[in-house]
Amino acid sequence: MLQAYKYRMYPSEEQVPLLMQHIHACRFVYNYSLEQKIRAYKQNDRKLSCFDLNNRLPDLKEGHPWLTEVNSQSLQSANKNLDNAFTRFFREKKGFPRFKSKKNPVQSFQIPQHYRADFDRGKIRFPKIGEVRTVFHRVFTGKMKYATISVTSTGKWFVSILVDDRNPDPEPVPFSRDTTLGIDVGLIDFATFSNGEKVANPRYLKNSQQRLKVLQRRVSRKKKGSMNRQKAIKKLATCHEKIANQRNDFLHNLSFRVVSENQAIAVESLNVSGMQKNHGLAQSISDVSWSLFFTMLEYKCRRYGKPLLKIGRFDPSSKICNRCGYINRDLKLSDREWVCPDCGVHHDRDINAAINIKKFALQEQNLVGIV
Repeated sequence: MLQAYKYRMYPSEEQVPLLMQHIHACRFVYNYSLEQKIRAYKQNDRKLSCFDLNNRLPDLKEGHPWLTEVNSQSLQSANKNLDNAFTRFFREKKGFPRFKSKKNPVQSFQIPQHYRADFDRGKIRFPKIGEVRTVFHRVFTGKMKYATISVTSTGKWFVSILVDDRNPDPEPVPFSRDTTLGIDVGLIDFATFSNGEKVANPRYLKNSQQRLKVLQRRVSRKKKGSMNRQKAIKKLATCHEKIANQRNDFLHNLSFRVVSENQAIAVESLNVSGMQKNHGLAQSISDVSWSLFFTMLEYKCRRYGKPLLKIGRFDPSSKICNRCGYINRDLKLSDREWVCPDCGVHHDRDINAAINIKKFALQEQNLVGIV
C-alpha cells in the first residue's frame, strides 16, 4: 500500500541556491518539453513520447550548460510529469497542460531514487545537494519510491516521500443501513449528517478578509522591486498560508472523525468547478473546499477499508420527502424548511437531503432493507 509522508526541512544557506536551481531547471525542462510537443503536433502531426523528450535532454544541456549541475533524474521526472498530464487530459478530460510559472505559490521538483533518510541523525541526503536537516516527526518502514521537494511562498521547505509498505489494501468492511452516514455539504453549515448533526462552517477566509485587505493595500503602495515590497508580499503570503493551514486542519480532523465513527459514508458528486462560475458564491465555495474534503474522505476510506458511496449530482435530494417520496418542485434555495403536503412531516432542508443521499446510495447497493 502506498502512503506519503511529509516532513519539514531546514536547508543551510549554501543548500537553498542548489534547491532553487533544481526547481528552476525542472520548470524550464517542463515548459521546453511542452512547447516541443505542441510544435511537433501542429507542424508534423506527430506525438512526442516521454522517451523522445528524454533523448533531447543532452542537446538541451549543451545549449544550457547550467542544466548539467542539476540531478539528471529530476529533469527526466519533469518530462514524466508532463507525459502524465497529457494522459489525464486525453483519458479523464482534466484540462490541457499549461506552462509552469515561477510565480506559483508552491514550487517543487522530484527525486526518484538515490536518496537516503537517516532518522537517527535527522537528515536526508539528496544527490548533488548533500545532507539536509529534516524533522522526522514520525518514522516509516518500507520501500521509498520518490521524494518531492517543495517550497512555499513564505520560504518553508518540505519533502514528501512516497513509501510502499508492501501491505495489501484492507478488505472492505461490512456495512448496513444503521452504520452508514449520509453527508450533505453546504455554505451555511459546512456539513449536515443524516443523523441530524450539523457542522458549522468555520469561514476562515471571510474572518480574515479585513486583515487581507490591509496587507494587500500595503503591498500595492510599495515601490515595485524594492525590499519593502518583498517584505510586504511575504507578510501577505504568511496570512494566506495561515488560512490554508487552518482550513486543512479542520478538514483533516472532520474527515478522520467521520471515517472512524462509521462503517460506510454516502456523499453526493458535485460539480464544484461549475458552481464556482457563480460569481456571487465563488469565494464562499472556494473557502469551504468541498473538493479537498471529498478527496480526504476518499483516501482515508481506502486506507481503513471503509466504502465511500457516491450518488449522481442531478438527484434532487433536498426536494424529495424522505418519508413518502413526494417531490416539492416549488422549493427555492432560500427555503431552509418545508412541510410535506402528503404526509405532513416537517423537514429541515439539509437534514432531509443527507437522509436522501444515504437512501439513494444504499438503493444502488441494494441495502435499503438491511438493518
